[in-house]
Amino acid sequence: MAFHNALKGQIDPFIVMDVMRAANERAAAGGDVLHLEVGQPSGQAPARVLDAARSALSSHALGYTDALGLPSLRERISGHYRQTYGVAVAPERIAVTTGSSGAFVLAFLAAFPKGARVAVAAPGYPAYRNILTALGIECVPVAVGEQSRWQLTVPILESVPGRLDGVVVASPSNPTGSMLSAAELAELAVWCETNQVRLVSDEIYHGITYEGAAASAAGIAPHALIVNSFSKYYAMTGWRLGWMVVPTDLAREVECLQQNLFISPPTLSQLAAEAVFDCTDELDARVATYRVNRDILREELPKAGFNRLAPSDGAFYLYADLAELTNDSPEFCKRMLAETGVAVTPGTDFDPFHGSRTLRFSFAGATADMVEAAKRLKSWRR
Repeated sequence: MAFHNALKGQIDPFIVMDVMRAANERAAAGGDVLHLEVGQPSGQAPARVLDAARSALSSHALGYTDALGLPSLRERISGHYRQTYGVAVAPERIAVTTGSSGAFVLAFLAAFPKGARVAVAAPGYPAYRNILTALGIECVPVAVGEQSRWQLTVPILESVPGRLDGVVVASPSNPTGSMLSAAELAELAVWCETNQVRLVSDEIYHGITYEGAAASAAGIAPHALIVNSFSKYYAMTGWRLGWMVVPTDLAREVECLQQNLFISPPTLSQLAAEAVFDCTDELDARVATYRVNRDILREELPKAGFNRLAPSDGAFYLYADLAELTNDSPEFCKRMLAETGVAVTPGTDFDPFHGSRTLRFSFAGATADMVEAAKRLKSWRR
């Protein structure tokens, strides 16, 4: 009997996870691997988070919480917006989610009907495309590059043919690390409000910036959905916890979706995450390490032939143009892993237009790994 597969051929793989599997297989077979493929902070969550988790395990039943999360955690997140951005965000507008991935599912379902058209930057985070497609929403990839510093702008959006119902922006972005200034973000927000286009602002790399703080859509875009995460700056990837600032007109829709799709976010993770807002010194020290790692690679990678790099003002990625080296980035990355042990992600994960000639380095790991990776790649490219 043949069964119908509703999504067959429609949803692309998240290639970085395939690369990580290949790297792990190499390691399991006894080969050494330097992991520059996955955007994951190395090491454990902050010490106070681990202590809070241990305490919660012995003192809490760990049953379901409110669908939108623990009131106490939502209060802490509200306080974060006051302290970090000087913006008042009511706790009632905050939805704690199962990672930022859960937040994007909720945001897209609440904001866009089937058949809606949502613009995303290319290169950009591949899960935007894949989640939108899985939900029956048309993803409209829009090519961006050096001229706009790898970000969507109002003139670029105005050149997109056909109507748009939504726009996803990311600052700092994955994979380029580029950022929108406060003025640029405000201009996009005004354009979206004027044209009744729903703005979704991906802010999961806030806190990891090198050329000034990132601007938030909170306070300037009242109808925007704002997504953040405990995975990146807060170094809690496997705890699967994120949050969303929800506009009042979508608050009940998001709550009903959360009730039915996820029941509630992971309770242990929520209890532990309350402590993370007291860990700024430890977390900022990690960002200082990322800066060192970034500077090492920016200095050394050109010596291995990777001469064209996106700005990397934030996040922990370097996006490299390979046009002078190859037009087959998946094969190039596969060969790099086999011959050097350095795992990186081909640009085809991020860009349906030009990804075959780009790749992404993650510098979230140990500084020693960055030094060794640069050494191997320089030797490889001689």
